[in-house]
Amino acid sequence: MPEAPDVETAWTWLVERRPMTRGSFDDALPPVAAAAYAEPALRGLFPFHTHGTLKFLRSAPPWCGPPVDDLPYIVLGEPPYSVYTAGRTSLGEVATAEDAVALVVAHLPPDPGDEAAGQHS
Repeated sequence: MPEAPDVETAWTWLVERRPMTRGSFDDALPPVAAAAYAEPALRGLFPFHTHGTLKFLRSAPPWCGPPVDDLPYIVLGEPPYSVYTAGRTSLGEVATAEDAVALVVAHLPPDPGDEAAGQHS
């Protein structure tokens, strides 16, 4: 499965469900992806669908080693949606994709994309 080369392409592929890319097969992803894309604070982060979750990474590939995975994420599936810290501590369950996104945004550090400055984004 090809990895999107930058943040903008990753969002495009995710929202459009481009075949043979991350998330294209997950029917639970579209409402969460659309809500996350609508949030400016998340649109600058690299969306990373993996193992039934939507994570947000500070930088786009290529990564030197594992990517920094220290931001809150959303567990996909039927509502309610669960939101967790990167350390797997529950931040709560909410009824809508928009509320899940709002919970992620409420727990982002200030300027979460700052560490990605100078990297591919």
